Amino acid sequence: MAFLSFTLAYIGPGMGGGFIAAVVGILISIFLALFAILWYPFKKLIAKFKKKKEE
Repeated sequence: MAFLSFTLAYIGPGMGGGFIAAVVGILISIFLALFAILWYPFKKLIAKFKKKKEE
């Protein structure tokens, strides 16, 4: 218990908002990266099947 120390620091709403924005931004960028990696091959596959169906 000798190592515990309590700090009475004020963290304003700007710090909380910035933290939330950073977390949301990171999550959105990860989602968009996965979407881009998976969407373009899937799009090519759909185009290939449509082309085959038209012939």
